[in-house]
Amino acid sequence: MSREVISHTDGHVYEFAPEMEPVYEAADGESLTIETIDSLNGEIQSDDDLLDAIPEEVNAATGPIAVEGASPGDVLAVKIEDVRVAEDRGRVLTAPGFGLLQDDPGIEHPATRITEVDGEGDGSDGAGDGSDGAAGGDRIEFEGIDVPIDPVIGTIGVATADEAISTLTPDDHGGNLDTTDMTAGTTAYFPVFQAGAMLAMGDSKAAMADGEMCGTGAEIATEIDVTLSVIEEPEVPLDRPLVDTGDAVKTVASAETMAEAVEIANRDILRLLARDHGLSRTEAYLFSSLVGGLEISQVVDPQVTARNAVPSEYLSVPF
Repeated sequence: MSREVISHTDGHVYEFAPEMEPVYEAADGESLTIETIDSLNGEIQSDDDLLDAIPEEVNAATGPIAVEGASPGDVLAVKIEDVRVAEDRGRVLTAPGFGLLQDDPGIEHPATRITEVDGEGDGSDGAGDGSDGAAGGDRIEFEGIDVPIDPVIGTIGVATADEAISTLTPDDHGGNLDTTDMTAGTTAYFPVFQAGAMLAMGDSKAAMADGEMCGTGAEIATEIDVTLSVIEEPEVPLDRPLVDTGDAVKTVASAETMAEAVEIANRDILRLLARDHGLSRTEAYLFSSLVGGLEISQVVDPQVTARNAVPSEYLSVPF
């Protein structure tokens, strides 16, 4: 059965908001292919292309996509089946006033390095922009060093509850989470704040380290295969994104400081542990210090993002 293809040329957003007009309405349980453009809209194509400042419009997120039957209080499950690079190059760069070491005088701001895609991957054809690069390339090259391609969706989220939030900023709706777990094999769960949920995604990377220290990964266009499902009246309310990687269940939280983000992520995991094992809150807190642990997603956006991971043998998804 063929999938409907939703492209960034069909529609994209630069903010998540309470009121969003969908570019497509998906049936509950429908499988789609979503095409995204790189976070800088194709403006950076060579090492000589420099970013003097973060653009006002950045991280174009394809969509939004309404999901039939999704209502406030529900949970939207996004099963990420595949993420394929769709052009022959990525780009990793710095910009003035952005990144973990933005004030380091020994680091150039701005600076750009193009990361060429090696086309000797699974033999699939190039896609997206019609470039010569193969979507199945298995590595990128950085200064003569091969780096495995492990595509990540940087920005993914739903309509917000109360206010418009830029695609540069992560929050309870998702958004610019820059979380390496947003990749093939993961099911991501989002709280539904508005009718239809209004899912949008983009800002993919061919490779990205936890933390995204310089402010970017290897920014690249992608094709993303997903299946969307609505979980009505969940037994456990969901306030923020949750991911199931198959190996671990992870709460994801964003806040102004890392201390706040990890505290929220830990509080969220306690509720799941307590329910799953019949533990008191105190017992769940103690148990959380024995299994899994805290992980950093990104430290460079207007809010930082962290996750609390528990191996699947100790925690199941409550949906």
